[in-house]
Amino acid sequence: MSTRPKRPPKYLKDYHCNLNVSNTSYRVKYPLNFVLSYDKLSPSYKPFVMSISSHVELNTYSEAVKYDCWRKAIQCEIFTLESHQTWENILLPKNKIVIGCKWVFKIKYNAYGTVERYKASLVAKGYAQTKGIDYLETFLQ
Repeated sequence: MSTRPKRPPKYLKDYHCNLNVSNTSYRVKYPLNFVLSYDKLSPSYKPFVMSISSHVELNTYSEAVKYDCWRKAIQCEIFTLESHQTWENILLPKNKIVIGCKWVFKIKYNAYGTVERYKASLVAKGYAQTKGIDYLETFLQ
């Protein structure tokens, strides 16, 4: 083994990996934590960076309903939409196309890097509308 000090390559300076060395598999010949380091980060900034990089934002509703925190966020969004009377249920008029909707999930962090809240937003797929046909009214699925 070489006794030279190990330094990460300069081309990797914009990337980071998890500091948790215990998860390193013994089968990996060159794990990332051998070439990447958080040593130069301030003690207050290091937990913030690690907190943000350790959480994963979900992409689909079916993934989100498996977790209690995301179910609460979905319920909160539905309650907010209903309390602001964002929509009303009506019969779909003839020759009108239903505009689909999608759930968007985001994790909101406070200044210390801890999770402030989980945010779910129900958004309409407005790109499917056609001006002059269904542009002024929106009929959600």
